[in-house]
Amino acid sequence: MSRQPENTKTKISKPYQLSHQILYVMPTDTLLTATRTHLDLDPMHSVIIEPIKKGGSGRTIVRIKPEGYATYIGIYYTMERADNANYLPVSKFLKKARINVPEVLYDNIGRRCALIEDLGDTDLLSLKDEPWEVREPIYRSAFEQLDKLFYSRPPKDLEFQPPFDPELYKWEQDYFFDNLAEIYLRMSAGETTPLRDHPALAEMAQQLGASARHLVHRDFQSQNIIIKDGEAYLIDFQGMRRGRQEYDLASLLYDPYMNHSAEEREKLLDIWEDVTEERPLPDILEKCAIQRLMQALGAYGNLVSNKGDEWFEQYIPVAAKLLGELIEGKPVEAAIKPVLDLVK
Repeated sequence: MSRQPENTKTKISKPYQLSHQILYVMPTDTLLTATRTHLDLDPMHSVIIEPIKKGGSGRTIVRIKPEGYATYIGIYYTMERADNANYLPVSKFLKKARINVPEVLYDNIGRRCALIEDLGDTDLLSLKDEPWEVREPIYRSAFEQLDKLFYSRPPKDLEFQPPFDPELYKWEQDYFFDNLAEIYLRMSAGETTPLRDHPALAEMAQQLGASARHLVHRDFQSQNIIIKDGEAYLIDFQGMRRGRQEYDLASLLYDPYMNHSAEEREKLLDIWEDVTEERPLPDILEKCAIQRLMQALGAYGNLVSNKGDEWFEQYIPVAAKLLGELIEGKPVEAAIKPVLDLVK
C-alpha cells in the first residue's frame, strides 16, 4: 500500500546536515553518499532531498535533486520485510523483458540502497477525476504491461516471494481478521474465531491456490502505476510472485483508491479483453477480488492502528462497501459480513 507524496524538503550540502529530519538520518545519509559516488560530486555540491514515502514497509523513498543534474529516486530499505531485497533483481528481469519499469541507475546491495530513474509524480490515482477518454489509454497501457508479465519467463535462479498457494490466501484472510476486525474494530477473538474458521473461506483459499503458474505483481493498484510520455510504468513490484493473473486484474478493477463504478469495471474488462483476447471467468475474478479487498482492509487497519497513518482510514469504508457488494449472496458472506457491519 502506497500513499501520496509529502511536501517537506531538506536541502543537504554535506552528509551530516540533517538537523530536523531525524527519521531520515541514516537512510538519507546513505542515499546522499550513493548520489555523490554515482555522480562523482565533491562534498560541498548542493543536493536537495524530498521525502516521498516513509511507511511501514521498511523502505525510505526520496526524490534526490543534485544541482545541475537530473533528479533521481532514492530507495533505502531494511530487511523488515523479506520482499525488500527483491526489488533490484526483479527490476532487472522486468527491464530485460521490456516491461515498463524505471531504470536502475546505481545500486549498492551491501548498503541496501539504489538510485533509480525519476518518472515524476503523475500516477493513475492523480487522474481519478479526469474524463474516461483521458484515463482509457493509461489503463490500456497498464494492461499491456500486465499481459507482457504473463508471458515473461524469468531466469531459473531468480527467486521470488512465496507463491499464492492456499496457505498465502489463508494468511490474507487472517490478516483481515487480525488487523481490521480485532485491532481496528476491536472485535474479540471469541467473535472472530468462528468467522475466520468458516469453511467457505477455506474452500475459496483452496480453489484459488490450486493454480500459481504465472507471475503476479501483487500490488497492482493506481498508486503503483506511473504515467510517463503517455504510457504506464509499474513500480513497487518487489512483492512479485507466482499466482493467478486474475488477482492483479481484480486489484485494479476493485481498487478502493479509484472506487470504480460497475460501469467503469465493465469498460476496464472490455479493454482487458481487447488487449489479451480473453475475458476472465467471473467466479475466479470475483473470488480474487474478495481476497484482495480482505488483504487491503487488513493493511489499512494495520497502517492506521499500528503505524499511526490516518491517511488510509478514509479508504476503509470504500473498501468495505466494495467487498460487501462482492460477497452478497455468496457462501463467504456469513464469514465476512459481521465484520463489515461494524465499519462506519
